[in-house]
Amino acid sequence: MMLDLIGSAALTLAQAVGPDAALAAADAAATAVATGAAKAVPMVLDSGAVGAGGQGVLHFIGQSDMVGKSLFVFLMLMSLASWYLILAKGLTHLRIRRRSRKFLSEFWAASSLEQVENEISTHGAEEPFAHLASHAIHAQRHHTRYGALKLEESGSTAAFVTRTIRKVIDEETARLENGLTVLASVGSTAPFVGLFGTVWGVYHALLSISMTDGVTINRIAGPVGEALIMTGLGLAVAIPAVLAYNAFVRVNRVYLAQLDAFAHDLFTFLTTGQQVTDGSHERNGRTISLASHRGA
Repeated sequence: MMLDLIGSAALTLAQAVGPDAALAAADAAATAVATGAAKAVPMVLDSGAVGAGGQGVLHFIGQSDMVGKSLFVFLMLMSLASWYLILAKGLTHLRIRRRSRKFLSEFWAASSLEQVENEISTHGAEEPFAHLASHAIHAQRHHTRYGALKLEESGSTAAFVTRTIRKVIDEETARLENGLTVLASVGSTAPFVGLFGTVWGVYHALLSISMTDGVTINRIAGPVGEALIMTGLGLAVAIPAVLAYNAFVRVNRVYLAQLDAFAHDLFTFLTTGQQVTDGSHERNGRTISLASHRGA
């Protein structure tokens, strides 16, 4: 269609200005068409190159040896492990926080520790605060009733309750920190695994290029660029693991601080002579009840 328009324009011009001018116009039109076609060819080639670039990862893995393929599989396994831990621990933290908030609300609203123990027996100790309260109350009752029957129960009631509380806190700390070592290891090693894959790929690419004649920048840029993909994969695996590790460490630190504060209050209730059937006790001439600490 473009050629028809150019031809009709040249014919009109020839009728208007004469044959010589018409020939000049025709030459100019032909030059313009050739220039446009020449510009269109690189655009087509570039678009084809972009399409081929989308398959750079698969092409690089396909051309790699066993070391390159093994590194790629190792990075994929590290990514799957880190994302599994991120999702699993994230859901676990949300569930524990919701249950802990509910238990603390019921604990500070209770009239006595006996009521708290009944609630734990009914609903179970499904989160760290209830677990701590259950073991501490049981330890206080057991030592008060039977005394030190075993070596681990030696000492006063307060000392035995303190050891029980510390043991439970250590157990909950280990449970909350489970899996963080994997995230830390992935975040610290994945970039180096990817870098090693890049170095290995560049080495083999340069070896193959050196065995061919007529080396140009196009023959070097492709293999080297594909080798750099491994470094990008290593960073893509490491960054989510590092961010998740830092987030979980902070959440655990805040949660354990709250658990430690609750343990201190619980120890006070258990060792100041309060009767579990009575919701209050005398301390420094004042009556203290569990309900009075609801907002603590």
